[in-house]
Amino acid sequence: MKLGINTEIAFAYIFGRLKQTVVAALGVTFGISMFIFMNSLITGTNQWSEEVMLSTTPHIRLYNDNELNTNEMLDRFAGDKTINLIGNPQMVADDNKITNPDELLLKLKKRKEITAISKQVDCEILYSSGNVQENGNLFGVNILEQDKMFDITSTMKAGSVKDLVNNPNGIIVGAGLADKLNLNKGDYISVTTPKMTKTLEVVGIFKTTIKNIDDTKSYTSPANVQQLLQKDRSYITDIYINIKDYYSAPQTAENIQYQTGYTAESWQSSNEQSLAGKKIRDMIANAMVITILVVAGFGIYNILNMVIYEKIKEIAILKATGFQGRDVINIFIRQALIIGVIGSIAGLLFGWVICCLVSKMYIGLGNVDYLPITFLSKHYIQGALFGMVTAFFAGYIPAVKASKVDPVLIIRG
Repeated sequence: MKLGINTEIAFAYIFGRLKQTVVAALGVTFGISMFIFMNSLITGTNQWSEEVMLSTTPHIRLYNDNELNTNEMLDRFAGDKTINLIGNPQMVADDNKITNPDELLLKLKKRKEITAISKQVDCEILYSSGNVQENGNLFGVNILEQDKMFDITSTMKAGSVKDLVNNPNGIIVGAGLADKLNLNKGDYISVTTPKMTKTLEVVGIFKTTIKNIDDTKSYTSPANVQQLLQKDRSYITDIYINIKDYYSAPQTAENIQYQTGYTAESWQSSNEQSLAGKKIRDMIANAMVITILVVAGFGIYNILNMVIYEKIKEIAILKATGFQGRDVINIFIRQALIIGVIGSIAGLLFGWVICCLVSKMYIGLGNVDYLPITFLSKHYIQGALFGMVTAFFAGYIPAVKASKVDPVLIIRG
């Protein structure tokens, strides 16, 4: 196949300095492979982090937040014929319950973006088993609805979520709490609030590997928590909501808050610190990769500069025989792009191999068995494009320099 004179000259220059060409291509290879590896690792880590957050946090939490005393409240009571001032405003005394929760749930279930919804009531309690006591939180939930949202079944070490449905006085406790109180399935545990104490049967033990949750959290029926708080059966403190596109949770939460009048908190709002860590990881990875690719670009630039210096007379002869400046630019850009293509192909393969090897590294800590690595086609496409762009600009500057060679001066000199 006829390549064209410009391409043939570019190949001649490449093979004329084969060792330097290999070094330049290796620079691109290393840059692209690191780009793929770093992005695959960071994306995998971010996905794992999100999965951990969303395994215990709903996409949207709806609750009745504490309200601060304002002039508007006093105006409604005293009328607008007086000037009402409030000094050192305090929170309004309220039990934070959601009014008519069942009616509210029916309205929310009509929204197409909602995939799961669950009401709950929770309280701080004191766990007791024998002479051992531990503080914690008891959540009164419809366990099947919560299981649909958080996949509690996958965390069960003993028993099942259905055991809680079948036992109205049952409780599912975290593994850390079970260890501290020496509890097994079938044992009994006392739970105490300032208003009363109740004995419940342990029907299951779960383990999320998140210490704070495993050491303090437990599930029971809403009726048990309502009884412990001495509240009626309509007393509900929270409604958990999961939606199809959880990245759109802030917009959906704002809309639900406007619709219901209750505070709607998205999972992004409740996990801002973790999301800040995600952004920092992305910035570090991108900075490292860009640095590597820039270094690879300088390698190509230096090699083409040396070629121009060594081949200056040949370039002058080419121009004297009728080659235009744009032809000379074309030759050296093709040379740079050929190096870029070779380096990109090798980089894609090497990056994939690194990701495969690293993904098999056993960690065995918490709920992480192996290092989280993603294999997304966009990382490979972006890596190849960045490699080609780097090669192009690394070749363009010396190519322009070569195109300005004056053949008369060079041949005379």
